[in-house]
Amino acid sequence: MSKVGVIMGSKSDLPVMQDAIDILKGFDIEVEVDIVSAHRTPDKLFDYGKNAHTRGIKVIVAGAGGAAHLPGMVASLSPLPVIGVPVKSSNSIDGWDSVLSILQMPGGVPVATVALNGAKNAGILAAQILGCSDKCILDKIIIYKEGLRIKVIESAKNL
Repeated sequence: MSKVGVIMGSKSDLPVMQDAIDILKGFDIEVEVDIVSAHRTPDKLFDYGKNAHTRGIKVIVAGAGGAAHLPGMVASLSPLPVIGVPVKSSNSIDGWDSVLSILQMPGGVPVATVALNGAKNAGILAAQILGCSDKCILDKIIIYKEGLRIKVIESAKNL
């Protein structure tokens, strides 16, 4: 069964969301990927939000551009943690509309929000959430972070 659901409002979001998919697969975490448009497929949105946990999903990473209602609407329906990825899309106002639509959620409906086009960080955060209860994933995150540290040290040597 999949552990992380990666959803997006349209196929045009996939180049950004691929970073989350890739990092999760790099941690050997199963990923379920789907297009769930808050505005064009509301019935699918409701079904996904209400039932993702019954399919073994533990965390949802939701990317959307423009009005970016997908992460918040899924969070309103699901008992799972939702990480929102604002996507700078062709119908976006320099990305700020997407950032604010995901960031400014009302009390009681939290959505963790990463930077504009920050799907890689969303994938890492999803892995860290899973790592709280899965030592194998936690160990992979520790190794990953050590790799980041070593990369910086090596970069500094080459100045």
